[in-house]
Amino acid sequence: MTTQNENVLCTICARGGSKGVPDKNIREVDSKPLLAHTIEHAMEWGRQTDVVVSTDREAIAAVAREYGATVPFMRPDELATDTAAKLPVIKHAVTEAEQEFGTTYDYVVDLDATAPLRTIEDIENCFELVADGDADNAYTVTEADKNPYFNMVELDDHGYASLSKTADSNVVRRQDTPPVYAMNASIYVFEREFLMNTDSVHGAKTKVSVMPPERSVDIDRPIDLAFVDFLFENKSRYL
Repeated sequence: MTTQNENVLCTICARGGSKGVPDKNIREVDSKPLLAHTIEHAMEWGRQTDVVVSTDREAIAAVAREYGATVPFMRPDELATDTAAKLPVIKHAVTEAEQEFGTTYDYVVDLDATAPLRTIEDIENCFELVADGDADNAYTVTEADKNPYFNMVELDDHGYASLSKTADSNVVRRQDTPPVYAMNASIYVFEREFLMNTDSVHGAKTKVSVMPPERSVDIDRPIDLAFVDFLFENKSRYL
């Protein structure tokens, strides 16, 4: 269980080179830059010691500072490409933040800048799995639209299709299949030592926190941005 003496770093990774939606991290969504929603979530959550934004663009850094985050470093070019993995980016942020603030963090909570529909409760639920449980890390998921036991197929070397996974008994309804989940890229929580010594978010003691689909939209394409705008405009009905 966390105490007042434990340090929690919130990282928000927001590079500038998005191809699907140019400048998406600072595009206006519900009357503010997209990045601002996630910064406000981190601040309102209240358990964080520091909130840092990792970016390679000064325009993004300026927005981050305007909404209360710290930008104590600029992300190096090799970690800002569209092929760069996220874990090295988070680790770099931890190292830089610890040097900047002269501390060692106990937990690292990464909030994705392109997931503006999460709630403070979503952050807390995921965090508690690690801080108050026996997990090394946790991340958020949502129930998958497609199920590999029922309507997801793979092709063999001859191009013939078969179900990706086979259930123990014949499945004729999706409701009868084992539940499967899709990672929604919204929230990742790590014990610091686990994070700094792993190259995967899937460990022996990894747990998941389930979020509803309406809060799990990750903005990667223009249609995702349009859908998020729609959900914000109809918040009382869908959120």
